Amino acid sequence: MSLTYSTERQVAIAAVRRACALTSSVFNKLVRNETLTKDDKSPVTVGDFSAQAVVNIILGRTFPKDPIVGEEDSADLRGDSSASLRERVVELANEALTAPLQTGEKEQWGLGPSNARTAEELMDAVDRGNYPGGRTGRMWTLDPIDGTKGFLRGEQYAVCLALLVDARVQLGVIGCPNLPVDPANPSGARGCIFVAERGHGAYQIPVSASEAAAGAERRLVIPSFAPDQLSLLESVEKAHSKLSFNERVAHLLGVTRPPTRMDSQAKYCALVRGEGGVYLRMPTGTGYKEKIWDHAPGSVLVEEAGGVITDSRGEPLDFGLGRTLGENYGVVAAGRDVHSRVIEAVKRAKEEEAKGDAQGQ
Repeated sequence: MSLTYSTERQVAIAAVRRACALTSSVFNKLVRNETLTKDDKSPVTVGDFSAQAVVNIILGRTFPKDPIVGEEDSADLRGDSSASLRERVVELANEALTAPLQTGEKEQWGLGPSNARTAEELMDAVDRGNYPGGRTGRMWTLDPIDGTKGFLRGEQYAVCLALLVDARVQLGVIGCPNLPVDPANPSGARGCIFVAERGHGAYQIPVSASEAAAGAERRLVIPSFAPDQLSLLESVEKAHSKLSFNERVAHLLGVTRPPTRMDSQAKYCALVRGEGGVYLRMPTGTGYKEKIWDHAPGSVLVEEAGGVITDSRGEPLDFGLGRTLGENYGVVAAGRDVHSRVIEAVKRAKEEEAKGDAQGQ
């Protein structure tokens, strides 16, 4: 069966794979050895900029007319005061771009030893991510390092890329350099890429191109869960999600297992291969709006694995409103047999919370 977006799929996997290698290099060189600066966030800044430059260079060469909705812009790279940061980004980005071609890659994608770029070209590539989004046409969403605190801890983070056509996610690729290949063996090999193309299923493939070429891929389908088998997948950081509300929802669902907490869209990847059963993200404040790059790849991954993803009211996620999900409030992802129960539990938890707030006034 031919893939509708077969070229886009191949290119996106290559871009994410290169960005995964780059971010792993940043961690090993700048975080583990602490050689760059005492500012804990600086390795993330270097990783974000250089990974976005690499992915955007590849997309710019292969699909030059496609706009990109990315998290970063190059303003902090330009100017004399940013010289050292800029030099590090250029070095790392070119290191990733000029590495030898791997299985399935092509030189015309801007890859290989002869494809080093100038600082100006790389900063312009970063700025290709400034597209405001919208309802029509093709566009890519990119989060070069999703889960920055997980990245700094050496735990879970993800490189996240998606293709949208007329505001519908058609392709999602999520690279998880630190996620165990086999969830049953958490101390074993790490590093996997998750790929979903609409209408063609969801897969886990090795982060290694040679292993992927050998056919080591796994089709993913969200399994059914009995109530006593469920647990929630949720954020590590309390600032990112209302964890006390999640506890209330878990109680209403009869969940007795402790939650699995990890940073980034790696939670979506864990969900689709049967770890947990429910991904629940409730914002901590009413004014927060989710960014489309934080959920676009994960949404098609969930749907292609046989699951359902909506906001906390049960409404579809709307990726056509710009750079955010607008009035979509919260995110609920689960298997088809569980999702409606979660939405009902969220509704009841909100009612209980509102009643408690009213009595406390």
